[in-house]
Amino acid sequence: MSYRIFYWLTVLVPTVTIGGFEFVRHDFLLPYMSMETGNVYITLLTLLLSFLFATWMFRTIERMNGKIVEEQARRAVYEERERLARELHDGIAQSLFFLNVKLRQGQLDDARVAVSAIDNHVRQAIFNLRALPEEGSLEQRLEKWLTQWSALSGIDASYELTIKDNFFTPAQEVQLFGIIQEAFANIRKHSQAKHSWLQLTTNDPGSWTLAIEDDGVGMPASSEESKKYGLSMMKDRAKQLQATIEIRTRESGGTTITLTSQTGGTPK
Repeated sequence: MSYRIFYWLTVLVPTVTIGGFEFVRHDFLLPYMSMETGNVYITLLTLLLSFLFATWMFRTIERMNGKIVEEQARRAVYEERERLARELHDGIAQSLFFLNVKLRQGQLDDARVAVSAIDNHVRQAIFNLRALPEEGSLEQRLEKWLTQWSALSGIDASYELTIKDNFFTPAQEVQLFGIIQEAFANIRKHSQAKHSWLQLTTNDPGSWTLAIEDDGVGMPASSEESKKYGLSMMKDRAKQLQATIEIRTRESGGTTITLTSQTGGTPK
């Protein structure tokens, strides 16, 4: 049912009902019903009508909003899958070109490295495509994803999750997952880490913090070298989440990525 229908129902139903009652009362019931009694009846009728109509209307709006939120969640997941598919295509195309060049040059060791890179890239991309958030709470999906990532990478993954129910919108959850996936992909591919940590905490009134750490070799100092770490993508996602992102070296070795937002989420 469209909002235009709601508009006209809101305008016409009370007017027709109350106006009709007043017309009948004055034309047919006035000899049998005093003005005081009629006023009481019209007040009770208005109250009953308002209660029934408001209950029906808001339940209908709630169902419509639920469908809209569900559709937004599906769309966000589909858009993320399309982005990952494009990255998979571009990454494999570059690796295959590099492999072709090395094979023509007879550099078999470099070719084997390229094949290994393609294999790792495909495995990670398939894992990310299959692990996009769809069912269950955000906390449950993150726990499942981190367990699977640890089994795939062989790197220990510890986590601490304190997330209020329905704190993030579906679109925000997809952006968070994208940042987490990219950060942990970097840990697996580049860090040489043995341990990793994730902490996501939501607070009142709508602030949240995400921290990801590893005990690896740390980030490269060169900006050119750091491009392959997908930092620009993480920064873009953080901007969409209205969050600040800080990337620094841990004192004991490794990297810490921290996102902080004072305006994100939709706390209930």
